Amino acid sequence: MDSRQQRVAKNEALFRRVNERIEEINETLAGDSESDFLCECGNDDCTSPVSLTLAEYEEVRRDPTHFLIAHGHEVVDVERVIRETDRYAVVKKFGGEAKRIAVETDPRS
Repeated sequence: MDSRQQRVAKNEALFRRVNERIEEINETLAGDSESDFLCECGNDDCTSPVSLTLAEYEEVRRDPTHFLIAHGHEVVDVERVIRETDRYAVVKKFGGEAKRIAVETDPRS
């Protein structure tokens, strides 16, 4: 894995940790309504909000190789889109270093 791919994987892991905190805050406030989370793409400058219910967010978090992104924000050399809605997409890291970093940095492991 080149240094760009490594940076992308680590950036996505950082946004995943931020979203874990957002979820904690929203658990008591949001109920079944949608909450804004941050796009977990590899772009350092991205701050795109992505709206999900807490149940939808939990579904993404079931697998440490899955990340929540805004449409079109996937990085095709390290991940592929596995699910899309009208509000967000979910990508899965495939093989190699990107997958290893995703699993090792999973805050729920």
